[in-house]
Amino acid sequence: MPTESLSLRMARRLALSRAGLLKPTWTGLPSRAAGNGARARKGAHAILGRFGYLQLDSVAVSGARSHALVLLSRLEGFDPALGEQLLAPGEPLFEYWGHEACWLPMDLYPTFGFRRRDYAHHPWWGDVLGENPKLADELLVRIREHGPVRSLDLEGDSGEHDGWARKLTSRVVLAFWCRGDLAIRSRRNFQRTFDLAERVIPADLRKTNIDRPQALKTLLLRALAGHGWSTTGTLAATWRLRNLRTEIATALDELVAEAQVVPCTLETPGSSPIRGWARPEDLALADRLDALRPRQHRGVLLSPFDPVLWDRGRVQQLFDFDQILEIFKPKAQREYGYYCLPVLAGERLVARVDLKADRKHRKIALLSTHFEADPVPAVHREAVASAIERYEGAIGMPVVG
Repeated sequence: MPTESLSLRMARRLALSRAGLLKPTWTGLPSRAAGNGARARKGAHAILGRFGYLQLDSVAVSGARSHALVLLSRLEGFDPALGEQLLAPGEPLFEYWGHEACWLPMDLYPTFGFRRRDYAHHPWWGDVLGENPKLADELLVRIREHGPVRSLDLEGDSGEHDGWARKLTSRVVLAFWCRGDLAIRSRRNFQRTFDLAERVIPADLRKTNIDRPQALKTLLLRALAGHGWSTTGTLAATWRLRNLRTEIATALDELVAEAQVVPCTLETPGSSPIRGWARPEDLALADRLDALRPRQHRGVLLSPFDPVLWDRGRVQQLFDFDQILEIFKPKAQREYGYYCLPVLAGERLVARVDLKADRKHRKIALLSTHFEADPVPAVHREAVASAIERYEGAIGMPVVG
């Protein structure tokens, strides 16, 4: 079959365009949504809908958690508190396993039916429900008769000592969630509230049955809509599609036959082309983006789990940037810092900053700044300064240090 190709610059710009990190003219997404009102909520839903997911993470050391950081990096003036409150009754979102725990557009609920069936036995703990039928029945009756249950309210201990998720009652609730009997109704202060799926998910979506082949095609297209250009590996990782190589290949072949996807190689200087995929409309967009002149003096801080950053190999390919997360390293072994936020300036990742919020004293400490270039161009320093200034405004605390 004919194969298209993209230059590294075109693929990088296409990635930023689809990710909502260029001007609205090039992204089709809003770039401002001040505060936490209806406009901000609508903007957040538009961004989440573009990717098809918003990855959740509990770490808030920099002043906001990752899911809020992703939104405020795209929506200038966005209130990070709203990023914690998006999942609520009546909102068009549900929480489930994307490539990690994610908030997902409600319209994708039927698409993940295959995963709920696969997770009839919990993916890590096995047949928790079958092994504990009395407790499982009691918990469902409790929720049905007395209403939603918070993760903090779960009782009982299996004898293990490393967190509430190890408690047997919590395992049972999580197994019900993975299987689809329960859904997460809301999050407050990152704590989940579980309820019967029938009270959270609209009936028409719960009753819609999508088989695995069609679900894979839907998910692969949604992943491409967020990435622009992508390898098969990144597409699969976007949705945690493991051990499905043959099925994914078949789905991509069908999408090509339907003219929804085009084989497309990434031309990289000094090495062999990298095989991948793109949507026809994104190839046309990439051609237009080739003449773009991104502003290098304005910067923005990105979450380390940003949709353009979580795939470390892809970041290396497109940006020549080594995206390292050092949370789990001992302090003496860290090269950059505990929870560094990369700085995007124009189309380049030019630096990373390590921030630590001090909520008691209402300030954020700038622990370190590491630039990519040596010597550091003045425009990169200007970009980092502007990124920090924008972040201060979003978080509502000054950055000092």
